[in-house]
Amino acid sequence: MAPPRLYLDWNATAPLHPAAREAIMRAIDIFGNPNSVHGEGRAARAAIECARRKVAALVGTDAGNVVFTSGATEAANLVLTPDFRMGRTPLRLGHLYFSAIEHPAVREGGRFAKETMTEIPVTEAGIVDLNALASLLDAHDKAAGLPMVAIMLVNNETGIVQPVEAAAKIVHAHGGLFVVDAVQAAGRIGLDIGRIGADFMIVSSHKIGGPKGAGALIARGEALMPRPLIQGGGQERGHRSGTQNSLALIGFGAAAEAAACEFEARNAAIGALRERLEAGMRRAAADVIIHGAGGERVTNTIFFTLPGLKAETGQIAFDLEGVALSAGSACSSGRLGESHVLTAMGRDAKLGALRISLGFSTTEEDIDRAIAAFAKIACRRRSAGEAA
Repeated sequence: MAPPRLYLDWNATAPLHPAAREAIMRAIDIFGNPNSVHGEGRAARAAIECARRKVAALVGTDAGNVVFTSGATEAANLVLTPDFRMGRTPLRLGHLYFSAIEHPAVREGGRFAKETMTEIPVTEAGIVDLNALASLLDAHDKAAGLPMVAIMLVNNETGIVQPVEAAAKIVHAHGGLFVVDAVQAAGRIGLDIGRIGADFMIVSSHKIGGPKGAGALIARGEALMPRPLIQGGGQERGHRSGTQNSLALIGFGAAAEAAACEFEARNAAIGALRERLEAGMRRAAADVIIHGAGGERVTNTIFFTLPGLKAETGQIAFDLEGVALSAGSACSSGRLGESHVLTAMGRDAKLGALRISLGFSTTEEDIDRAIAAFAKIACRRRSAGEAA
C-alpha cells in the first residue's frame, strides 16, 4: 500500500483546524438569518459577533473594527479604492503605491485606475525599498488626492518579513493611508495593528485553518472607511452588504482563536522542522538555492531553486512522489508561470522556484519523507544532466 500523501503547501491553504471543525459542527443547526430580529436570527448574530471578537483579538483591535468579507481578495478590492469617508465627509485618494512583490489581489489595484498606480521596487534580498518609497511619496501630487500605500507583511512565496512598521512611519509622514496584507503573517507573527501602524489590515480564514470563503478587512478605527464595494441591505454596518456566511465565519473565529493561543509553541516547533528540512536539502544538493535564507522569514516557508530543474517539472515530480508543494503562489487558477517575486528581486525568473510551506500538523516523519523525495528528484536531475 502506498504511503499517505504528504501535504506541504500550507501557504496556499491550511487543512481545517480541529477547533474550527468542531465549532462548525456545533453551529450546524444555527440556521437563522443573522440580520433577523427573532430568536433564531439573534442566535446566528451572537455567534458571528463572537467570531468577530476572536478575529479582532488576533490582530490586537476592537471587534467594531472588523468587517467580514468572502475572503482576502474581496477585502483587498474593498479597501483599494480612491473613495473614502471620514465620518460623513468624503476623502479622495489620488494614487496607489504597492510593492513589486504583492499578491495579485493587490497588484491589480482594486478600484484604482491603472494610470494612478505605481510599483515600489524591492531589494535583491526581497525587501521593499524604503528609500524608493520615500522618494515616490515626496513626488506625490497632493492636489490629486492623498496617497495610499499597500505593502504585505509576509511575502507569500519567499516568506520574507517586510519592514512595515518603518514603512508606516514614512507613509503617515506624507499624509497617506497604509494598507497591510497580513494573510501570510496571521498565526506566524504576532500581530498588533496599532503597533504596526497600519490603517487597514487584510486577513484570510483558510490560511490559518479556517474554512474557505471568509476573510476580513480590519480598520485601525471606525471613523475612516472605504466606499462599499457591495451595495445592498447594509449588513456589516453598511460596509459590506449581503447575508453573512455564518458557518464560515464561526469557523474563522475558532481558527483565529487557535492561532492566537498556539502561536508561540506552534512556531517554535515549525521552525525546528524547517531547519531540519533545509539541512537535509543542502546535504542532498549542495547547489540548491534557498531564496531569502539570509534574511528574516516566517518559520514555515522555504522557496527554493534546483538549478537545471524547471518549476513545473519539479512540481510534477514531487506530486508523483506523493508530496504536494507549489510553484510559487496558488492564486492563478492553477496556471504556472514565471515568479514576479523573483523578477522583482533581480533573479532569473526562468530558473523557476518551488515553495514548501509547513503547518501545525507537520511532523518530523513528514520532514524525513520530504528530504527523501527531494534527494531522489535531485539525483534524477543530476543523472539527466550527465546523460545530456
